[in-house]
Amino acid sequence: MATLPPGTLMARAAAGLARRCALLLQQRYGRVYGGRVLLVVGPGDNGGDALYAGAALARRGAAVVAVPTHPDRLHSGGLAALRAAGGQLVTDLPARADLIVDGIVGIGATGALREPAARLVTALPTLRARDGDTPVTVAVDVPSGVAVDTGDVPGVAVTADVTVTFGCLKPALVVGPAAPRAGLVELVDIGLAPYLRPDPVLQVPDLTDIAAWWPELPPETHKYRRGVVGLATGSATYPGAALLSVAGALAGPAGMVRYAGPVAQAVVTAYPTVIGSASVADAGRVQAWVCGCGLGRDEAARETLRAVLAAPVPAVLDADGLNLLAEDGVMPVLRERTAPLVLTPHDREFARLAGTEPGADRVAAVVRLAARTNATVLLKGDRTIVASPSGQAWVNPTGTPQLATGGTGDVLAGFIGALLAAGLSPERAAVAGAYLHGLAGRRAAVVGSVTADAVAAALGPPDLVTGWEE
Repeated sequence: MATLPPGTLMARAAAGLARRCALLLQQRYGRVYGGRVLLVVGPGDNGGDALYAGAALARRGAAVVAVPTHPDRLHSGGLAALRAAGGQLVTDLPARADLIVDGIVGIGATGALREPAARLVTALPTLRARDGDTPVTVAVDVPSGVAVDTGDVPGVAVTADVTVTFGCLKPALVVGPAAPRAGLVELVDIGLAPYLRPDPVLQVPDLTDIAAWWPELPPETHKYRRGVVGLATGSATYPGAALLSVAGALAGPAGMVRYAGPVAQAVVTAYPTVIGSASVADAGRVQAWVCGCGLGRDEAARETLRAVLAAPVPAVLDADGLNLLAEDGVMPVLRERTAPLVLTPHDREFARLAGTEPGADRVAAVVRLAARTNATVLLKGDRTIVASPSGQAWVNPTGTPQLATGGTGDVLAGFIGALLAAGLSPERAAVAGAYLHGLAGRRAAVVGSVTADAVAAALGPPDLVTGWEE
């Protein structure tokens, strides 16, 4: 800001915001002229962005009114611009609006919304557009009421159809219960790129990243060079977990799959390419292990887990593998282990391992557990989070709520194991696994019902799922 004329960044932000609002009016009604635009504005720069954008829309013939939360503390320049363009300042919400601009609070806000902002936000869903439907709601930078740095929603908050954010993404737009409230996120470049920190708090992978990480197959490759993944999963009580984790592993890039456990015959019958054995000790050489899915929690399961942890190769622990860790208090063993480890808990398993729920700041909680266990931790959820022991964190942008069905986690664990066996780092294996698993869930949802079998069938390398990333 010290290198630019006063107001330059706000002007850039307002221009990007006004452009998006105009496009939404054109898409829905065919024109901006005559559109009824409601600005709900707070006292900060966020409100200033909304007022300047409202002025731009008013100059294009929209009927723009602004309802302030604090009339005596509005951005003076933005208010003057709005009035000069024909916009009006009113004290109460109108009964109708075609488009609502949420400019109440921005990234500097902390805690839940206070009055009168909370009352105004609560009343917004009662408004109706000219076609009788609900108005389109556009949030400025972030939806008001969300915890910007954590993605928590501590109270009343705006639910936007579109969020126009400036300079860079904010955690609340991509993680936690706040993320769905952002709707479609549009990032507007206002010239901050040279000043962004080189070590972001949170990274969001895309399909280009996943494709760049995928193992290449030189002409002289063979099945052992591609990697061998072993699966110590399933039990007499839960044979399906073995079958599903093996299905996930077979969808990955490894050249061979070995199964070690009590349902080896069923696995080999279903998948003749799999090499079956009765135990980890009898399985032969592998480049990575998957352990825990449907394993049970008896002494035989404990012996299996100990054998996997003693092997000097990367491992994925899921489900009962995680529960056994929590019961037996083997955290010191994990910290001394030199081979990479990936833990894939859901919230309840996370609480057993960490001693507490993930809480409001899910990213920080996962980073802490990764450091404590010296493992890469993948916390499943609406926005799955991956953290490395070094403190790096990623959030997965793919997936569907329909993935919340039995067995899909077994498929994911097997797939990550195959990625580890093929040579990916634990962080990349977890991130790529979550990303492609999410796309497979979307693909299965389009084709039919989402079951673990359907997800495994839709899972595969990046070129298979291209087109499902949007």
